[in-house]
Amino acid sequence: MKKIVVVSDTHGNRAEIEKLYPVFAESDMIIHLGDTSADGSRIRSAFPEKTILLNGNCDFPRLGEDEKVIAVENLKIFACHGDKYRVKSGTAQLSARAAQEGAQIALYGHTHKALEKEENGVTVLNPGTLSRMAREKSYLYLVVYGDKFTSKIVQIIP
Repeated sequence: MKKIVVVSDTHGNRAEIEKLYPVFAESDMIIHLGDTSADGSRIRSAFPEKTILLNGNCDFPRLGEDEKVIAVENLKIFACHGDKYRVKSGTAQLSARAAQEGAQIALYGHTHKALEKEENGVTVLNPGTLSRMAREKSYLYLVVYGDKFTSKIVQIIP
């Protein structure tokens, strides 16, 4: 069983990220989906063996990868920021790409809106945002066991 914490679009909100350090510490993997990868770099410094960093459209310098297929137990996860797949207009391109990679899960950010849905045989998940400016802040908690998984979008209450 692997516990994964997924964050995205943190946009420099260091205080909110630091509140999640206890959750990061007990997880097996941390995925930052970009905007800003500098925040992800701080997480990676604290948890170097288990942090995966993706680039977002606001990330300069680009400190991570643009997209990645991640093998976890008996599943594949396709992870990216989402802007290159035009996710603000829908997730069909993203889910098709994930299916092409043989992934059962597609992770993306960019829209700042948490989402969980099935499309093209893929579970599409967006953790939402931790941006200071967002009215609703959230992250994703994902547990993988063999070829099964469960996900929970966790709302952060101010």
